Amino acid sequence: MLIVDAHQDLAYNILTFGRDYSLSALATRARELGSETPLRNGDTLLGWPEYQRGRVGVIFATLFASPARRALGDWDTQAYKTAEQAHELYRGQVDTYYRLVDRHPGCFRLIYSRKDLQEVIFPWRLEDSLQAEALPSLEESHLNEEQQPEQPSLPVGLVLLMEGAEGVRHPGELVEWWQLGVRIIGPAWAGTRYCGGTREPGPMTNDGFELLEAMAEIGFALDVSHMDEQAVLQALEVYPGTMIASHANAAALLKGVDTNRHLSERVIAGLLERDAVIGTVIHNRFLKPGWRMADGREQVTLQDVVAQIDYICQRAGDSLHAGIGTDFDGGYGWQAVPGEIDTIADLPKLAPLLAEKGYQEDDIAAIFGSNWLDKLEKILPEDV
Repeated sequence: MLIVDAHQDLAYNILTFGRDYSLSALATRARELGSETPLRNGDTLLGWPEYQRGRVGVIFATLFASPARRALGDWDTQAYKTAEQAHELYRGQVDTYYRLVDRHPGCFRLIYSRKDLQEVIFPWRLEDSLQAEALPSLEESHLNEEQQPEQPSLPVGLVLLMEGAEGVRHPGELVEWWQLGVRIIGPAWAGTRYCGGTREPGPMTNDGFELLEAMAEIGFALDVSHMDEQAVLQALEVYPGTMIASHANAAALLKGVDTNRHLSERVIAGLLERDAVIGTVIHNRFLKPGWRMADGREQVTLQDVVAQIDYICQRAGDSLHAGIGTDFDGGYGWQAVPGEIDTIADLPKLAPLLAEKGYQEDDIAAIFGSNWLDKLEKILPEDV
């Protein structure tokens, strides 16, 4: 099944740590062995070969920078003090994705339109069909492992998502960001001049309402991940366009965790009423209340991930509003994910666990990717 991952901070990692996502995760770990990078961001979970093995065909690739007050150290180069600095950092990350695609056209492709999306996912689905047709003949031929045909290499599609809208100096330049390829905007990471955010609560501001109005006119999707509850509830009332939570978990399953990062019951209800998709974050601190690195990654399992997915499905009454937004390499790595996961190639391990809970093949396909693809069909223009 094709997997869509709705949140990966690739450009941030490329610029901050020099990671090359055309390499395998294991190759990157070997390169970084003994360096400060694993201490700062964990051992990577991502790499193009792992995308292939895990069938991760589309990624929401972020533009992410933090306000200087939340910088993690002098090494954190993607931090800004002013809106102008934020604009420069976000613009530089767009260029980073352009270079990634130019240098590795067989590995990555930017998705600007529905036409691009279909051209990216068609080879993945064609491969599925061909493998299904070939399966009986492979069984009959009794080929051993060395004789099996090689898996084809398929480009991974990148949809640009701006996480934190400080890079937008004024709503009038949203047209420019759209032309650059951005299709989804989340107004907050920490608090911004547009609204309250994680650890910095607050409502939508006047600038925030103006931003939402301009976003809707152009056709951006609104990502409420990291927005404070008060701001999300206001946005639900006024934003007419597509809304998603690319990477956010249900607070109801994280009792005792004192943060506004997770989705409240009111927010989940509002998002479901708006036909939104909610992507589960696969990070141990967001899966098990009170988890610490010293507890060990084996203390959290893929059953905890399934519990978050199932919670959204039970609230919705169907499987059409749950997805995956791993946030892998987003401030943590291998050390802080469930024990069954070595790299992103292990995401398909969720399928049998969902099946055990009664989810059918179509349900699992929806959760793995089809729900996000349906949203992209609404967000993206026909062609550019």
